[in-house]
Amino acid sequence: MAEEKVRYSDEELAEFKALIMDKLEQARKLYKSYHEIITQQDGNDTVDTSPTFKSYEEGSSLLSKEQAGSMAERQLKFIKALENALIRIENKTYGIDRNTGKLIPKERLMAVPHATLSVESKKDEKK
Repeated sequence: MAEEKVRYSDEELAEFKALIMDKLEQARKLYKSYHEIITQQDGNDTVDTSPTFKSYEEGSSLLSKEQAGSMAERQLKFIKALENALIRIENKTYGIDRNTGKLIPKERLMAVPHATLSVESKKDEKK
């Protein structure tokens, strides 16, 4: 009978780390673009429009800022989750289900690299 793996190998961890680093870079770029919308560093504001359309554009600008704020908040949470995953890789605890202590399937980690629960544990947690 084959012995059950208790952790991913260093080679597998390096593979996950590369994936996470790529996703982290993309997430930081996206966060930066949301942040620019919020702080209006992109130069697209109603300041340079004629007064007639200003009130209409301010409404859409506000909505856009609110949406960007919400998306930036979600992106920041995602970035933190990815950074935490990198810490788990360094500690060699990456990929271990925090509820069961068993390995999370590699397929799940490739799809959701910051996962700390297997699909089964996540379903159980929602009950």
